Amino acid sequence: MVVKNNINALLAELSGSPCRLIAVSKTQPVEKILEAYTAGQRLFGENKAQEIASKYEALPKDIEWHMIGHLQTNKVKYIAPFISLIHSVDSVKLLEEINKQAGKVKRRISCLLQVYIANEETKFGFDPEEVIQLATPNFLKSYPNLEVKGLMGMATFTDNHEQIRNEFISLRKLFEKLRVMPLPSNMQMKELSMGMSADYKIAKEEGSTLVRVGTAIFGDRNYPTNS
Repeated sequence: MVVKNNINALLAELSGSPCRLIAVSKTQPVEKILEAYTAGQRLFGENKAQEIASKYEALPKDIEWHMIGHLQTNKVKYIAPFISLIHSVDSVKLLEEINKQAGKVKRRISCLLQVYIANEETKFGFDPEEVIQLATPNFLKSYPNLEVKGLMGMATFTDNHEQIRNEFISLRKLFEKLRVMPLPSNMQMKELSMGMSADYKIAKEEGSTLVRVGTAIFGDRNYPTNS
């Protein structure tokens, strides 16, 4: 009941905006995920490829699984057959591997380009200029099995709301710049994934279309999270 109430409260906050809720279910048991599923939640986020693969096998097949954590190239094969969206594409090497594995399973994998916006060395992502350089016709030729749907970013872990807002604004400006550029046919700026449990309200105000919320749904964890 607590999980259901938390989801309903979050959906009420997001209503009237284009922002959709991803329930970050990493480390959560199948029973807890089913509780959220029963409450109507269908988008779930995980940060480990093998964990997401095992949950895919155990849970209803109408769940949309989102990979939100740092993805190692040697783990792409575990999620390539079913993943709905990979948020955390942070290097050309990873783009190449996702394209390769997508070809093997004969599907186009949707993903977001992760942009480095935080003032933290532990975060990953492309520099804004690198993203712009990728947005050429050569992208389609190089990655025919990919569909880039937009951008993702993680703000600095801080209580300074002005800093968080400025980081989200910088990502939104890049998103808007790309939207008016002539992009390759397999790249579009539709999704802007930013905002977690501590800062999703700011992210919503700054134009996020996907917020990644775990703690505010399932409760506190005893270690740092990406949700």
